[in-house]
Amino acid sequence: MSGKRRGSDTIPLLGQQKSKSHLHQQSSSSSYQNLSSSASAVYLEMAAASATAGDGDVDGVLARTVFLGVDVGTGSARAGLFDENGKLLGSSSSPIQIWKEGDCIEQSSTDIWLAVCAAVKAACSIANIAGEEVKGIGFAATCSLVAVDSDGSPVTVSWSGDSRRNIIVWMDHRAVEQAERINSRNSPVLQYCGGALSPEMQPPKLLWVKENLQESWSMVFRWMDLSDWLSYRATGDDTRSLCTTVCKWTYLGHAHMQQNSEKDSRDMEACGWDDDFWEEIGLADLVEGHHAKIGRSVAFPGHALGSGLTPTAAKARKFCLLAGIPVGTSLIDAHAGGVGVMESVPVSDSEAKEDDVEALCHRMVLVCGTSTCHMAVSKSKLFIPGVWGPFWSAMVPEYWLTEGGQSATGALLDHVIENHVASALLANRAASRNISIFELLNKTLETMTLDLKLPFLASLTEETHVLPDFHGNRSPIADPKAKGIVCGLTLDTSEKQLALLYLATVEGIAYGTRHIVEHCNAHGHKIDTILACGGLAKNPLFVQEHADIIGCPIILPRESESVLLGAAILGSVAARKYSSVHEAMKALNAAGRVIHPSKDPKVKKYHDAKYRIFRELYERQLSHRSLMAQALT
Repeated sequence: MSGKRRGSDTIPLLGQQKSKSHLHQQSSSSSYQNLSSSASAVYLEMAAASATAGDGDVDGVLARTVFLGVDVGTGSARAGLFDENGKLLGSSSSPIQIWKEGDCIEQSSTDIWLAVCAAVKAACSIANIAGEEVKGIGFAATCSLVAVDSDGSPVTVSWSGDSRRNIIVWMDHRAVEQAERINSRNSPVLQYCGGALSPEMQPPKLLWVKENLQESWSMVFRWMDLSDWLSYRATGDDTRSLCTTVCKWTYLGHAHMQQNSEKDSRDMEACGWDDDFWEEIGLADLVEGHHAKIGRSVAFPGHALGSGLTPTAAKARKFCLLAGIPVGTSLIDAHAGGVGVMESVPVSDSEAKEDDVEALCHRMVLVCGTSTCHMAVSKSKLFIPGVWGPFWSAMVPEYWLTEGGQSATGALLDHVIENHVASALLANRAASRNISIFELLNKTLETMTLDLKLPFLASLTEETHVLPDFHGNRSPIADPKAKGIVCGLTLDTSEKQLALLYLATVEGIAYGTRHIVEHCNAHGHKIDTILACGGLAKNPLFVQEHADIIGCPIILPRESESVLLGAAILGSVAARKYSSVHEAMKALNAAGRVIHPSKDPKVKKYHDAKYRIFRELYERQLSHRSLMAQALT
């Protein structure tokens, strides 16, 4: 297979046309196996995988066909190289800078690109991959908002005026008031966002910038989702992804339902923008120039962009790649996780349902990192209050996507642990034993269960209950003003008390997922199987508690780096190795372990009782909020 770009006839284009010498150990919310969150630590990972023979040779050695996936998360840029069987050959990570000031959270596109270059270069070195062997590239990233001028230079979105800070991070909540105003207009497009926009979506953030940073607003030439910006930086092609525009910008992707199988639709402009919506909310200027600033053309994920990797990008920071390598249209990171794991079912299951187009509709993917995203698909569109979607072809082609979520999961566990009095002592003990804090906490809980002669581990938290909405509730309540609650605190500040608080928080997160699953099934979904990926999915306690609480088996993929695999799948489709994203998913996804819920009826009875308390905690919060509002009127 050559490294030159070939046009795709099944993934049509729907429109015209910081240097770091070390790698970074990811934070505990991103990787269960890490031992600390030191910014200077080295994080290198290499999967044991056999080389797969390909075309040609490099320096006398038979060359492999390799696909590169890049994922930019909240704290790092990662790169992974996969063979034709979807096996990870090598991966690396490089840290990215982040600024946090109250509700404002910002990053730098310049810093991120340098981190991407460092991660790619290191991954190629670790896997002993030559640039000639990389046949396709795909990008995934958080749904953060990037601002650049006509030269592609950063434009500040920060009160500080610092031009480096040109990204509003996905979890930034500065635009809560703007989101409320937008939602009060009840625009028809909102029905495809669960009935209301989140302040984490792009329209409220854009409105905030226009109202607060007029000079920046007038300078911006392109507003882009981060994954689209990465593809643009690599190829020079401004085409936007159907994933990003539909899920975060209110673009109506189903306007293109007739184009998914057309041989060539290059002459079609993006036609899914609702101009009335943008005018109603005060952003009519974004409609100008056929929506040039926010995307005049879109493409299905995996479509080959431009002429592939540009010579400038290929040479950047000794990227070690060849110009012209096909680059696929991008995905949001959680959606890439869905693509990287959703067909990872055991062989017996996949054979039994091989011809069943509804098989995917019984699965939900949990992409568990700093936050958790809950991805489910259906053949018909399902409108679910408080849950984002339905989004047509935003993840799996020709399926409608439902996207639930919890805004802080790994971040919440980090917060709970790091702000406890016993945290430092616990971290030292974990380091001395060369294990992670999570491993030490899990062992502590097992010992406590045995010492107290309890029937099962979860019963340790009989008197401790956590509502995990510390960063609002994304789904299914859709209340960005929701607050976290911890019920059952005492004066105890020991490591054992921290272990109990950690367990109760894990349970609270799992109850939140159960609430989302039940809510989706009550509105037409048929979810009975969970697939999990991301850093938290490497924590056996986290996974088992979710299985017990939801009552579904949880499938873990063979390759733990599912987001990187999902990104690499985009590259494989762009390179014409596969004719569609779904075909590539079936070929490259593979199941690993299956975690079953406990068969002990006492465990179910216990969690049912705690789940009732979990639901009541939010209802009481609403009551308290109302009482205080009345007191202040």
